[in-house]
Amino acid sequence: MFKSFPPTAAFTGLLLAAAFCSYGQSAVTYPVASDADKAQMAVILADTAYIQQHYTKTEYQIPMRDGTKLYTVVYAPKDADKVRYPIMLNRTPYAVGPYGAGKYKHNLGPSSTMMHEGYIFVYQDVRGRYMSEGQFVDVRPEKDTHKGKNDTDEGTDTYDTIEWLLKHGPKNNGRVGQWGISYPGYYTATGLLSRHPALKASSPQAPIADWFWDDFHHNGAFFLPHAFNFLASFGLARPQPTPTGNPGFKHGTPDGYDFFLKMGPLKNADANYYKGKVAFWNEMASHPNYDEFWQARNLRPHLKNLNKGTAVLTVGGFNDAEDLFGALRTYESIEKQNPGMRNGLVMGPWVHGGWARGTGEMVGNVAYGESPSLYYQKEIEAPFFKSYLKDGKPAATPEATVFEGGTNRWRTFDAWPPKQAQDRTLYFQAAGKIGFEKPSTGPEYDQYLSDPAHPVPFSEATTTGMTREYMTDDQRFASRRPDVLTYQTEPLTEDMTLAGPIQALLQVATTGTDADWVVKIIDVYPNDIPDNPRTNPAVKLGGYQQMVRSEVMRGRFRNSFSKPEAFVPGQVTAVPFTVQDLCHTFRKGHRLMVQVQSSWFPLVDRNPQTFVPNIFEADEKDFQAATHRLYHSPAHASQLTVKVL
Repeated sequence: MFKSFPPTAAFTGLLLAAAFCSYGQSAVTYPVASDADKAQMAVILADTAYIQQHYTKTEYQIPMRDGTKLYTVVYAPKDADKVRYPIMLNRTPYAVGPYGAGKYKHNLGPSSTMMHEGYIFVYQDVRGRYMSEGQFVDVRPEKDTHKGKNDTDEGTDTYDTIEWLLKHGPKNNGRVGQWGISYPGYYTATGLLSRHPALKASSPQAPIADWFWDDFHHNGAFFLPHAFNFLASFGLARPQPTPTGNPGFKHGTPDGYDFFLKMGPLKNADANYYKGKVAFWNEMASHPNYDEFWQARNLRPHLKNLNKGTAVLTVGGFNDAEDLFGALRTYESIEKQNPGMRNGLVMGPWVHGGWARGTGEMVGNVAYGESPSLYYQKEIEAPFFKSYLKDGKPAATPEATVFEGGTNRWRTFDAWPPKQAQDRTLYFQAAGKIGFEKPSTGPEYDQYLSDPAHPVPFSEATTTGMTREYMTDDQRFASRRPDVLTYQTEPLTEDMTLAGPIQALLQVATTGTDADWVVKIIDVYPNDIPDNPRTNPAVKLGGYQQMVRSEVMRGRFRNSFSKPEAFVPGQVTAVPFTVQDLCHTFRKGHRLMVQVQSSWFPLVDRNPQTFVPNIFEADEKDFQAATHRLYHSPAHASQLTVKVL
């Protein structure tokens, strides 16, 4: 989570691990590198030498309005005394290193293209991280008003940084751009709240928008290994400024399913491993519902009355296991609350940060065509910043530039979701079918036994983390489990494109008093699909069940995320929730499949299936097997509302 990002899997082994570290995810390395992969590797090696030849590095301590000094590194083109370059700002909690004179980064800016075009690249350790002074606060709440110079937030820190750079940094052209991925994407979004008149272009990329839905939680369900692994390092206290970080957690086994199952109830994480040293874990544990603690960390309401002179380009990946929600909802919030502002969206086929590293051609076993990442860098991102920061005029950027899976092509729209997409309802039906026809005859429900002692794995991979590839993994292993319900269409007679969010409405009943509900949208390949030499050799693409979207809903939050409610055993109950956006074409001859299950382990923590006020405080005795029913009768029709292009 919130880290530097690895290149495509095909050549991860060719790069030093230190250059592309990863805290919370695991990757699978495949043996064949494409020509584009090799070319990208050559670019990375050449850029290291280019930076030292063409840029001068200077380190500063920039004072904020309350006197706190933030450690800032500036890389300025060596001819900056003659040519007036714009400033590109990146604020991060992940270290601006390497620290010290004569030590240079391996890459600058959002891409190699922009580095060669020439900008003043500025990197800053945010308040309380690494070499900056002050106290760090996770997703520090933003304020709409400030009382005095000591009342600060990320918006004021951004304003003060820009103001200082314009006056005391290298000579510049007076225009500033900001970008960042993941946590730095959050700082880019909060940078908009500075409303500094010199901030002309901003690109929040995979930003956190609301931390009850981003990263650690999905509809109230807790993403266990992602949070546990990340906070075991990032969450440790930093008593004083330091250029070094904390080591990652050692699980003592490569088998995360086994590790987290043996860990037992969530309260054992602190008792047995953290031992009070990770403050934010305990803060989360004491706030299981969407209360004031989380509401204060919802950035969306603050993204209003922004500077109309700032153009925004929000970027995300449809295969981003961490911050898909953040990209979509940041764009949406700015669009709704700032009419007339230049606000665009780019969504590609990428994993978390994949648009900035590698070619984006492969995610796990799924191929996305030639170099979607390089196309984005050269044809979308670089022209966007050049237009507003160098040319001083609006960019010819569509409202929404979106990659369509299945057909592997870029599409542009004048809105997202596309205005021309039509709502249609897919109904669950008897005999494992799903379709646009309402259910009529046959059994009223399907049922399964969900046992927390034997949860459904989220992946076949042996891993201690949340893999990037799980977003496209083959789901045949899950189809074969008795605690997973599977529904599918007949082979399609024509292409069908889904674009936008999916609204799920499950009609369910349980013998317990709480339950999770996982919905997975799957593209089932025909049996005669040829294999791809770039995939894992053990995987056959004939009949592959590619997950194209998935989401989990913690049933206790079905009516309110602030006030959870128990289920009444045996009572048919509606569970509505949103499955996040996709843009995917199910090709002629393919099938659309939907799977429903109640555990997804260890990706999501186990629901005890006994209602307790706080699952973080559940005891072993609270974890009970329960029988769940999914209804598909005329009176209780479980359904998915999709947007069809």
